[in-house]
Amino acid sequence: MRRVVSVYLPTWPTDRWRRRSGGPPPDEPLVTVAQDGPRRVLAAVDRAAWGLGLRPGMSAAEAQSRVAGLVVVEAAPEDDLAGLARLADWCLAYSPLVALDPPLGLWIESAGAAHLHGGEARLLADLCRRLRAGGLAARAAVADTPGAAWAVARLPRAGRIVAPGRQGAVLAELPLWVLRVEAGTVARLHQLGIERVGQLAAQPRAPFRLRFGEGALRRLDQALGHAPEPLAYRAPPETHAVRLAFPEPIGAPETLARVVARLSEALAQDLERRALGGRRFDLVFVRVDGAPQAVSVGTARPSRDPRHLAGLFAERLSLVDPGHGIDEARLAAVRVEPLDARQIAALADDTDPDGMALLVDRLALRLGPGRLFRAAPVESEWPERAVRRVAPLAPATGASWPAGLPRPGRLIDPPEPVVALAAVPDAPPGAFTWRGARRRVVAADGPERVFGEWWRSDAEASAFRDYYRVEDESGARYWLFRDAPAAEGGRWWLHGLGEA
Repeated sequence: MRRVVSVYLPTWPTDRWRRRSGGPPPDEPLVTVAQDGPRRVLAAVDRAAWGLGLRPGMSAAEAQSRVAGLVVVEAAPEDDLAGLARLADWCLAYSPLVALDPPLGLWIESAGAAHLHGGEARLLADLCRRLRAGGLAARAAVADTPGAAWAVARLPRAGRIVAPGRQGAVLAELPLWVLRVEAGTVARLHQLGIERVGQLAAQPRAPFRLRFGEGALRRLDQALGHAPEPLAYRAPPETHAVRLAFPEPIGAPETLARVVARLSEALAQDLERRALGGRRFDLVFVRVDGAPQAVSVGTARPSRDPRHLAGLFAERLSLVDPGHGIDEARLAAVRVEPLDARQIAALADDTDPDGMALLVDRLALRLGPGRLFRAAPVESEWPERAVRRVAPLAPATGASWPAGLPRPGRLIDPPEPVVALAAVPDAPPGAFTWRGARRRVVAADGPERVFGEWWRSDAEASAFRDYYRVEDESGARYWLFRDAPAAEGGRWWLHGLGEA
């Protein structure tokens, strides 16, 4: 399955000039101008200039007469294109397949790499956030085809993710210009009352082709996924890469798995010679029709274990569409770190950190990179603050939980109120009601008094809790506390279940 991200940079020339020169402020209108025969016309306008009614193609003299203090700079299309190429290289952090879409955009193939960034929605959000933080206006959308992604990215609408197979329904009500059809053809179609993509798709093909040619129909088929649209992907800086070419096209899943195993072995040997391990690996299959199929995997720690790499890619090979066959395969370690030989030579056991890293990589590949964590102790008196989530392989901080003080296997945060009955005011409860069910206590231990952290707030300066471990008649265990003495109206709360 193909998934393509279209990145739209509506004010790229002016944004690039601002980044290079350091000014003027974004609220001051800025335009670039170019020579058009005997006239000087606006080549690009920023958001502030657009809001004042300036448009590309307008006479520079007219623009300056309309807007006092307008900042005018010479257009530099060659520099804009070179800057766009550098930005495309930066986008290789998201996928190994990035192409230019001049003058105002980029393409990113995301099918095999989105999972490394938490899915398509997170990839788009992170990409746009980082571009905007760098002073660039940016919108992005993802779809099955470049044409559908291009159309959605350039319209001011909320939905930026076109679900697989839904490009036809999404495009049907959009104007014709989103198909990247020549302006003259669009104007002629408007004269006939054809203004939407859906209306164009409903036209009889033979008479339409005779009158308007192939251009509009080809763009329509590309956007709908009925015709291929190859993209000129930039070659990544594959410092650590291996390649295999095949005399005959391949495509069987078991054959692809064997190719991955050979590539992994060759790349591992190269990394070993350099005392390096990879943290991200990109696998690219090139089909006979020139269309690449990319898959990326990441590791929690530097790795060059060929069996482990082949196993990780085996989980992702179902995303590869071999089409009519594959005639080339490339594997690159695009993010590497130092790794000495001793680290991968040890035998894996229950306490082996390398063995744990292999397990984390497998689980992250299946569940998603943001779903794995471990609980780490925090120095806090309040139990709900005494634990936090950290990365599964994060180093120990040296903090620990109190020794000899039993804690529940499951903490309820926030604590839930219960109605409790005690034989005497400050004794453990003899029974309590939680979530509508009454439980009779047959054994109890406590209290364990926990004081509030006075440095946090005045309310906690005098706060305390008396915790009790109790067991009901069915054998279930609970962790209850009262937040004040009974004489002062203290309330009961359930804070934990079971026993660690």
